[in-house]
Amino acid sequence: MKLAKLLNADQIILDMKAVEHWPAITELVDHLVENRSLPAAQREEMLAALKAREEQVSTGIGSGVAIPHAFSDQLEEVIAVFGRSKAGIDFEAIDNAPVHFIILFIVPRKDYHLHLRTLAAIAKMFTNCEVRRQLGKADTRDEITAILDSKPSRVAAPGT
Repeated sequence: MKLAKLLNADQIILDMKAVEHWPAITELVDHLVENRSLPAAQREEMLAALKAREEQVSTGIGSGVAIPHAFSDQLEEVIAVFGRSKAGIDFEAIDNAPVHFIILFIVPRKDYHLHLRTLAAIAKMFTNCEVRRQLGKADTRDEITAILDSKPSRVAAPGT
């Protein structure tokens, strides 16, 4: 499964409002709830799970990228949301640089192994400075999905 298959145009925020770590995660989760990718009843549980993960160490991996992630007992498939901040977000990243691209994903706990594959595929894709440049210049959600779809990084489907 291509990484772009986790994201449709409705799961992309072209210009995030948040400028700090935790408000950015909240904005992304609220976006998932608003577009019905995440049931509203699971909002608080997911925010708590994401907060617990971020308290271990920031998921700001450097080079302007963050990959917050959590597990859910309630979901049947991976859900994701992509946020872009032209101004940059203080995400307490490992390189202390502002984050411009955030890919938040939630994995069903039953597919625990999928979380590492998803994380690796996202990290691999976003280490490519050309990908980051193209995503930074994209004007529409459809352009972003096309960029993600054109790149070779793949997330293995459950059970593979």
